[in-house]
Amino acid sequence: MKDRLIYVEQKSGHSDDGPAWIGIGGASKTGATVYFNGQAFRSLKGSGIGSNYFDIETGEQYWISGIKKNNEDRHWAGGGEILIDEQAIKRYFKEMDVTSLPGNLKRTPLAPAKQQDHHVQIEHGLNEGVLD
Repeated sequence: MKDRLIYVEQKSGHSDDGPAWIGIGGASKTGATVYFNGQAFRSLKGSGIGSNYFDIETGEQYWISGIKKNNEDRHWAGGGEILIDEQAIKRYFKEMDVTSLPGNLKRTPLAPAKQQDHHVQIEHGLNEGVLD
């Protein structure tokens, strides 16, 4: 899977107004793992409530999706600002066909969307069924 703009919202410990980000996400060769902001996420395969991925290090649950053209990425019952990666702003402008950021987006630097060295061992454990 090619790198693309994604929306990521933390659900564990929050309702529909957890911390949220827009940035460039990547994926493993198989597409089984999504990388974003130095983290690695695996699909909950439909077993999450209000979430669709979990952080392979912490187990915390997240909602991950593509960005919406209408800027309504948050659940209708949620709210709050969304942080957008400074490296993703030009791409955001192009994909959204806008020249400035909406008021609910705040610039921030995020870590690269790539596999970190320590993710390899954790992912191997997940693939072997060691971590459930």
